[in-house]
Amino acid sequence: MPMASTLCIATQFVGLKNKLDDYLSHSTIPPRSYLGPSSLSSGARKFTLGSRGRQLELYGTFHFRGLLSKCEATEFDSVPQENGGEGVAMATLVWRAIKLPIYSVALVPIMVGSAAAYFQSGKFSTRLFFVILASSVLIISWLNLSNDAYDFSTGADKNKKESVVNLVGSPTGTLVAAYTFLALGFMGLTWASLEAGNLRAILFLAFSIVCGYIYQCPPFRLGYQGLGEPLCFAAFGPFATTAFYLLQSNAREMRYLPISSTILSASILVGITTTLILFCSHFHQVEGDRAVGKMSPLVRLGTERGSKVVKAAVIMLYALLFALGLSKSLPFICTFFCGLTIPVGKLVVSFVEENHKDKQKIFMAKYYCVRLHALFGAALAAGLVVARMISINNMPKITFF
Repeated sequence: MPMASTLCIATQFVGLKNKLDDYLSHSTIPPRSYLGPSSLSSGARKFTLGSRGRQLELYGTFHFRGLLSKCEATEFDSVPQENGGEGVAMATLVWRAIKLPIYSVALVPIMVGSAAAYFQSGKFSTRLFFVILASSVLIISWLNLSNDAYDFSTGADKNKKESVVNLVGSPTGTLVAAYTFLALGFMGLTWASLEAGNLRAILFLAFSIVCGYIYQCPPFRLGYQGLGEPLCFAAFGPFATTAFYLLQSNAREMRYLPISSTILSASILVGITTTLILFCSHFHQVEGDRAVGKMSPLVRLGTERGSKVVKAAVIMLYALLFALGLSKSLPFICTFFCGLTIPVGKLVVSFVEENHKDKQKIFMAKYYCVRLHALFGAALAAGLVVARMISINNMPKITFF
């Protein structure tokens, strides 16, 4: 750490000064007072002083390099190493437990759903948006905390040091906090639904929460049967994204939003990118999942075939994007903006292909997917907003109900 390194250098510098003083006292070059002003010529005196200075410079340089190397080694030892099990820094464990980047799965469906509502009606409620966002963050907190608690109870997270349960030491306390967040989040979403005057929205959100519950909570735990990815797709794609779209309705203004081909298309794309995060989060946990009977898709497929699934999913994402653009289910500008994220999709594929056998490196795969999810979602939302602003409204809207 910088402070440890600074303290080390200061301590070593005092030792260097003492060594220099000792060197001067035993130096073979006589002091100037001994030589006297007439003992040496002017040129000789300059040469002697120059030689003396050069010796001191070289001596100081080598010893200072030595103490820097020593201090760098001290600093390296003082930093907990992530590959060392017990040596993982507490700050790193807390950061991993919070899973802050994962909260993009709350933001993106809201952004896309609200943008689709704006594209449909030209209206947007900032107040509802932030109430929905806060409520959704609470729901995601419930998902994360309850997942850690239930995985701890089955032994899946026994060696997962960044598990919240392992950090706080209380499965019961973790569950209490989780269900408190769920209650508060659902209250906020219910209020938003009543404010919008659209009960279909809260029905879709309830379906989304049920998908989350049966994925990880007893007695269902369908994630242990390899069904987590389909449930994730349904929860964050068609259910949540469509619900957030409907929440931008306004009964007082007699503004009701139909479920159109545009919102359904957008919700499918959001569902794919969200599911990719969940799929890639299993790469570094294959052995632990297999040991406790958690038959995730990667346990069944293996990491090599799993990397091919990731490649196929990314190709399918962009193929579907262009197909929806050509069919005019999505505005052309959405296709263009989302197409700009192709390099990020290629980065996900190449990273997984190169590192799927390395448990240390492949841990980051889900964060590469988070990056794709966030950028793709932002591009999709921006495309819908821009399409409305430039009045591209001549595409057919198929209303289902």
